Amino acid sequence: MHRFFNFFFIIISSLLFLYLFYRSEIIWSGNRREYYYIYYVVSIILIIFSLIFIYTSSIIKTYIIIIFFSTLVSLYSYEAYLNLPNDSAKRKKIKLYKESGKDFDTRTVRQVYDDLKKNDPSASVKVSPSEYLKLKNKDIEIYPLSGVSNSQTVYQNENGYYMIYMSDRYGFNNPDKEWNSQEIEYLLIGDSFAHGAAVNRPDDIASQLRILSSKNVLSLGYSANGPLIEYAALREYAPKNIKNIIWLFTENDIPGLGYELENKILIKYLKDLKFTQNLKSRQDEVDRFARKMISTTPKIDQQFKFFRFLKIYETRKLLLKQDVIGKSYSLKNQTELIKIIKLAKEYAKNIDADFYFVYMPVEKFFNKNYDPSNYEATKKIIKSLNINFIDIHNVFDREDNPLDLFPFKMFNHYNPEGYRKVAKEIFDLTIDK
Repeated sequence: MHRFFNFFFIIISSLLFLYLFYRSEIIWSGNRREYYYIYYVVSIILIIFSLIFIYTSSIIKTYIIIIFFSTLVSLYSYEAYLNLPNDSAKRKKIKLYKESGKDFDTRTVRQVYDDLKKNDPSASVKVSPSEYLKLKNKDIEIYPLSGVSNSQTVYQNENGYYMIYMSDRYGFNNPDKEWNSQEIEYLLIGDSFAHGAAVNRPDDIASQLRILSSKNVLSLGYSANGPLIEYAALREYAPKNIKNIIWLFTENDIPGLGYELENKILIKYLKDLKFTQNLKSRQDEVDRFARKMISTTPKIDQQFKFFRFLKIYETRKLLLKQDVIGKSYSLKNQTELIKIIKLAKEYAKNIDADFYFVYMPVEKFFNKNYDPSNYEATKKIIKSLNINFIDIHNVFDREDNPLDLFPFKMFNHYNPEGYRKVAKEIFDLTIDK
């Protein structure tokens, strides 16, 4: 048995080192060495330990093997515990909602979807463009940047009720008639905040801007979008008659960028300024692709969660106090992000539109380990590019309790009042500029 473990530890530690090298130097092209540094150190220590193990006595080897497997069992047991559902936050929301005299919708997304389908066969569930990043490049012939078109679409429940909206002709959260407008006063790009999560019209930012300006507004936002998907959507869908392009930015936009850059189609938007998928004329394909994802997502998610469990994702996140999938992709490595922002600004200039970068804070109100350096770095970048910077921190600074602008004062997107005040800030700083 000891002879087996002589080779076992060497092989495992060597494979770990090679895997880290592959992720760090090939997948990430050396751009995330700072993140992988601690794992490199651990793997090298393991290799040294494996070599020393060969020359230790049999009794010590036995103790080491027992300790090794005991540690392994403990780690995976704790990982399993961290993956157990935690309904305490939901129970708190239900209690607060009932105290207001309303009934919290306790159905799951799938149950809401099934109920809608009974009367409306065309109903769908929100499928974020980022979901396609889970697929292998060889399986991607078209990269959708929106959801199912002309469909009652179910999103999520943060405020006690589900966000359900009728998507427009291209699968975005807009009244379809907005696309017929002669001039668009505001065009929004961004992630879930631009998407309107998790409120219904007219409480989302785009609807509030329609009310404030009495003019036409379009949103190309979609949940979990990263900067490259947002820029691609701008290229594919933005009309030429836009007065103001509004980029709604949150810190969690950054992690997904690394995965977007790996996609064979998305990367073309950076390498070729004339590249297009002609998605406006391929909505039938987008719809089919999105509906296929709705039917297969549970299986894909199960595979994704399995590999996260295998790599003890939650335990590492807790111990290292970081999102081990991407949040360590900080603004210290900004080259591609800056390039994308520059291209978006240039796009706006070419169609004679004003370009605004809107910083949307969230984590600083809930994360005890919040590091403001990303905010400061982002602001510095935008200022250096001579881009109009709208700081939503100012909205929260005017509040006696900033948490009043979040559902149940808990970590989520903004509530209707929060979205309303953000829209008012954008309007006040852009109108007649």
